Amino acid sequence: MPEVVDVAQKFTLFSEHWRPKTIAELNGQELKLAKIKGEYPWHHHDVDEMFFAWRGTFRLEFEDHAVEMKPGQLIVVPAGVEHRPVAEEEAEIFLLEPIGTRNSGNLEDAVYTAPSRVKI
Repeated sequence: MPEVVDVAQKFTLFSEHWRPKTIAELNGQELKLAKIKGEYPWHHHDVDEMFFAWRGTFRLEFEDHAVEMKPGQLIVVPAGVEHRPVAEEEAEIFLLEPIGTRNSGNLEDAVYTAPSRVKI
C-alpha cells in the first residue's frame, strides 16, 4: 500500500552533511535527501543527476560557470559533466538518480563517498 512521506520530518532524522538518504524509489530511480554545507570535491557521474533545492541556497559549480540555486529550483546535471555543489550555509536538497548511484560519482573519497542505499 502506498505510504505518505513527510519530507520535513525526514530531514529531522539526520544531521550529517554530504550523506544522502533514500526516502523513495520509483521506476529504477532513488529520491534522496541530503544536507550540504561547504565545498564538495569535483566529480562527475555516468548518469544524469537532478538537484532540487528545498531549504537554503547553494551554488552548483561547473568548469566554466556556476549557478545559484534557491528553494523551489531544480537543475539536471547531464552524465559526464564535472561539477561540485558549494553551500556557504547549510542547505537541504533532493537528489534524483538511478538506484545505486554513488554520491561521489567517479571520485572515491574516504570523507565524501557516502554509503549507498541508506533508507530513512
